[in-house]
Amino acid sequence: MSFTGFVEEMRDLARPSFYSLHPYLVRDGKKHPFALIAPGGGYLVIAAFKEGRPVAEELNKLGYHAFVLYYSIRDRAAYPGPQTDLEHALREIFAHANDLMVDTEGYSLWGFSAGGHLVSSFCTEDHGLPLPAALALAYPVVTMDAPAHKGSKKRLLGRHPEENMIRLTSVEKNVTESFPATYIWNGTADKVVDPENARMLEKALKGLNVPCRADVFPNVGHGVGLAHGTEAEPWFRNAVAFWEEHRNH
Repeated sequence: MSFTGFVEEMRDLARPSFYSLHPYLVRDGKKHPFALIAPGGGYLVIAAFKEGRPVAEELNKLGYHAFVLYYSIRDRAAYPGPQTDLEHALREIFAHANDLMVDTEGYSLWGFSAGGHLVSSFCTEDHGLPLPAALALAYPVVTMDAPAHKGSKKRLLGRHPEENMIRLTSVEKNVTESFPATYIWNGTADKVVDPENARMLEKALKGLNVPCRADVFPNVGHGVGLAHGTEAEPWFRNAVAFWEEHRNH
């Protein structure tokens, strides 16, 4: 890691454990569609130094506004705190769309690891908001049942969750035919979040005929962000193409 990356990581670790929204806007005076990004971190930290700002800046280069969500973590992560933060962020963006030059039609949600669980679980509930045209999920936490990511599960549901809460927050058990089109990817060398999470969601979506693309990249581990220099480097352009395809339907 570079010194700049180290400084950014330390800054993210020191951030407060509650909601804030950071915009990355295309400054050309024109309206643009937007993506809302939820970095990962096991509901313990927000890994925006790798899974927030760099992704937002790449989206800006392609003509998309981007917003990085800092959601409730650590002692504030109890369900549905983070999901409420995501709703708040979307309402804030929609309310200020004209000032921000944001086109709210066909937006996308991007989630990494625990952030993948956040955005996908959000889409299993009715928040009185338009659903995104597409989700882009990188090595996502999906289930709170086996094989759950233990840290995410503990911080979201506590040490001894009731069975009904495990079911409620297991995305694969709650998807419906109206779930957004979803791009998922993971690496075969992921030792943090079991790749079975991604497979479970893929199976559930395809069983409901929800548009879904799942990419698996060899020799790639967890938390790699844009994955430059790895087998997974194509994932970002694949995700953008998937969003554009379903945004224009």
